[in-house]
Amino acid sequence: MLRARPTGLRRPERSERLCDPEQRALADLRFIRATMERSGSFTAIPGVGLMLVGVSALLAAFAASTRADDVSWLMVWFAEAGLALAVGLVCLQRKAGEALRRGPGRRFLLGLGPAMIAGAVLTAALYRADLFDLIPACWLLLYGAAVVAAGMFSVPAVPVMGLGFMLLGAAASFSPAAWLNEYMAIGFGGLHLVFGFLIARRYGG
Repeated sequence: MLRARPTGLRRPERSERLCDPEQRALADLRFIRATMERSGSFTAIPGVGLMLVGVSALLAAFAASTRADDVSWLMVWFAEAGLALAVGLVCLQRKAGEALRRGPGRRFLLGLGPAMIAGAVLTAALYRADLFDLIPACWLLLYGAAVVAAGMFSVPAVPVMGLGFMLLGAAASFSPAAWLNEYMAIGFGGLHLVFGFLIARRYGG
């Protein structure tokens, strides 16, 4: 006569029987590490990199102020945008390393992406329509929106900086064209310098 197997018990799987305590401990550590990476904040923001971008933006603002027409003024800022992007990416990769490709680092980059792409598309549309006076406001607003979105996965100073850019963009939208270069200098120059210094001091370069 067969005996009934006690309820609530199950026969261990073969993989469980072969797994020794050391392997289980390593698996638990990997799980804990992955959980912490998913729930943590991305702190590898390059403060020094932001400051370098701020300095280059101030130089670009000075160079742009000497240009007599809108197209040449815009070309200076196009060049500055390319330089700032290169400097930012190099400094970010250097500080973050592999952390940039996983967990909070990856979410940080994904948060930046949509608004930055929207800014590039709108810039092309405004340029084609000869609406140059709206481009600085567009850049400030959408860059600020990108930083706020990415900052949700980063240190508190990052979304605050993004909000500052958005406020400047809103003001630039309703200001005379003669003030736009100053708004660009305050935003891309001043805010990057101030918040880059604060981040470098608290979280390292």
